[in-house]
Amino acid sequence: MAKLSVDRQMLIEARIANEQKSAAVAYALWFFLGIFSAHRFYLGKPMSAVLQILSYFVLIGFIWWLIDAFIIPSMVDQHRAKLRSDMIASHLAMAD
Repeated sequence: MAKLSVDRQMLIEARIANEQKSAAVAYALWFFLGIFSAHRFYLGKPMSAVLQILSYFVLIGFIWWLIDAFIIPSMVDQHRAKLRSDMIASHLAMAD
């Protein structure tokens, strides 16, 4: 498996810094537009957002909404990790 040069690694980290999602924005969306699962759409989780909206009709969605307050940081970290792996794979493919 090819290794990335330091320059490419720095480029990837710079792009991740520019494209990563903000936990503060996610929390603001959770607080103000949580009933619409805006924070999940923002964090790139549209399927779970739709499921959460549908679950509001059976009241479990409100519990899910409260739990999201505790897991937003991990969702932001997951998004950052996915960006990193996608970019590394892209750069490795270009290097071959």
